[in-house]
Amino acid sequence: MSLVAISGGAGRIVQGDAANSLIAECLAAYALGRIDALFDLGVAFSTASHGCAADLVEAHKWFNIAASKGHEESAWCRADIAEEMTAREIAEAQRRARAWLADAAARAA
Repeated sequence: MSLVAISGGAGRIVQGDAANSLIAECLAAYALGRIDALFDLGVAFSTASHGCAADLVEAHKWFNIAASKGHEESAWCRADIAEEMTAREIAEAQRRARAWLADAAARAA
């Protein structure tokens, strides 16, 4: 894992091959209609499992997206990890979720 600087002095965690593979598998499953695959990404990032580094911003993003698609447990998990995050981290997670949803909508159009 390495950190890459982004604006504002924060860092972005660069995931390894196992995490990238998990992300690809989950997004493919979501494309087939499995909303729980987005929840699985949130779990992986919140627990540092399946090759993912612990990243609460990414976890919140995926829980938020899954919750917006109707996955109830994602909303609970999002609220749970939000208790451990700063307001700035939550805002960043929400920004990333909105960007991902906008990109997905543009691809579908």
